[in-house]
Amino acid sequence: MSRIPVTLIPGDGVGPECIQSAKKIIEATGAPIDWEEAHAGASVFKQGIPSGVPEATLNSIKKTRVVLKGPLETPVGFGEKSANVTLRKLFETFGNIRPIREFSGVPTPYSDRNLDLVVVRENVEDLYAGIEHMQTPSVAQCLKLISQKGCEKIVRLAFEFAKSEGRKKVHCATKANIMKLTEGLLKSTFETIAKEYPEIESNHIIVDNCAHQLVKKPEQFEVIVTTNMNGDILSDLTSALVGGLGFAPSANLGNDVAIFEAVHGSAPKYAGKDNINPTAVILSGVLMLRHLKMFKEADLIENSILYTYGEGAVRTRDVMSDANQISTSAFTETVIAHLGKAPKGQQGRVRQPLKMPAKIEAIATVQPKARQVVGVDVFLESADVPQLVGDTLTSLAKDTPLKLKMISNRGTKVYPATGAMTDLIDHHRCRFISATGDEVTDEGIALLLKNIATKYRWCQTEKLQEFDGKPSFTKAQGED
Repeated sequence: MSRIPVTLIPGDGVGPECIQSAKKIIEATGAPIDWEEAHAGASVFKQGIPSGVPEATLNSIKKTRVVLKGPLETPVGFGEKSANVTLRKLFETFGNIRPIREFSGVPTPYSDRNLDLVVVRENVEDLYAGIEHMQTPSVAQCLKLISQKGCEKIVRLAFEFAKSEGRKKVHCATKANIMKLTEGLLKSTFETIAKEYPEIESNHIIVDNCAHQLVKKPEQFEVIVTTNMNGDILSDLTSALVGGLGFAPSANLGNDVAIFEAVHGSAPKYAGKDNINPTAVILSGVLMLRHLKMFKEADLIENSILYTYGEGAVRTRDVMSDANQISTSAFTETVIAHLGKAPKGQQGRVRQPLKMPAKIEAIATVQPKARQVVGVDVFLESADVPQLVGDTLTSLAKDTPLKLKMISNRGTKVYPATGAMTDLIDHHRCRFISATGDEVTDEGIALLLKNIATKYRWCQTEKLQEFDGKPSFTKAQGED
């Protein structure tokens, strides 16, 4: 086999120790990898590079297309976005694969239940788009962006991953009962695509019930696909079922680049003490080897890890008491010594190469046959009571083609009054609709905003549109 270049990012805190452990074990299998060391994270932030990722690292990744990295610190008070998130977004690694499985010899409340499941988390959109605004001095907004393209890619990845590992069941976890358009888009996309995989059982589950069921009966799950924020939370929960973040590897997969990393942080207080558990980074390396189709080498390492823990005598600080723990380096050498040994009572999966979903080239993936603007929501700042705001806006709209329908405050209709006992804030969503039934034009909206601005500060507008005759907006609590 020809040698394969891989970008190696040691990371911050305990990262270099964990990466060195994984690298040494991978090399012990004879895997034909050429490491190209690069840097990101805290040391780069301190150089004055706001992204935390220097050009040299970006160039290395563009060349190798495969990264094994340690945890990166996100400094507080300087720098910009997380370097981890920057890498995921720049290289469109849209799918985050986070598997967990039970380790014999690592006691947990769920021992002997044969846990073996995977969370497939959408990795680049949702609230993690990071689009936030202070709309008034006391009200913050974060935009939850969910795209049809993003949903299709992550759902297909979940089913393809299930196929590659011989899994027979995929759950889609959403909050579509409340966020009917955003989370609902993932649910409807899942239900459509599931029909293409009739050999795999598909189920939708409300995400809070999913969390409940993961604690109550986690062995019922095989693959869970979900949105970015939900996936972040659920996957941390699942890692706790098998011993914690020290046992939680992950793969960030895209059509062009794959980044493999542990889920845990940089734990700077343990840096240099040679007592950190490198298992999560080692298993991230196992995911990387499978991505590179080195299944034999991957199985050697995974079986050695399972055998090492199954023997019960060799465990790191997070598993054993201070008197019985062994060092990171000693754990590494033990895993190497156990290469070729099979764990007792734990069967490995027969894995096939993962087929990544085809790249969707189209920018606009949904083309409605008809569309119409039927109104506009105007968000404005005011400390006036809703009755005064409503009466004033009704007057201001008289010479425009729109009329005020209602005002909501924190999602609840407060004008016309409904009797709701809403604890008011200075952020009002004011819904205007066409006064004549005709389509609302940009000129009409501009005139309305001009009039509103004579009395109030407006901070945002949102057109109310119908696509193919269906409203593309939700109603406030209490709105008819």
